Amino acid sequence: MQLFPRRLTPEIGVEEFADLVTNGDVRILDVREEWEFRLGRVPGAVSVPLGRLTAQAAGLPRDKPYAVICESGSRSLAATEYLLAQGFERTVSVRGGTSAWARSQRPIEKE
Repeated sequence: MQLFPRRLTPEIGVEEFADLVTNGDVRILDVREEWEFRLGRVPGAVSVPLGRLTAQAAGLPRDKPYAVICESGSRSLAATEYLLAQGFERTVSVRGGTSAWARSQRPIEKE
């Protein structure tokens, strides 16, 4: 028996994420380091590295929910939990991150 149930952070898979992106229903927040972001990202993603999220969260628009992405999904879980605690409703983490997106043969932007 677990006395304090673990809070489940909302996650979505690449298929559902792709639908949200296609429909323009989310803002994409990439919480990887800037060098990772430059190597390749989901089209339309905005870079806010996890280490800077607390300082920059107040300036993020709140007109749409956020889909938070990183390389594999662990940093995005932490960022999603933080954003939800700050009142960013309907924020979700993308399971598998940019790696899963690329493996699904979807487009990657590079500089």
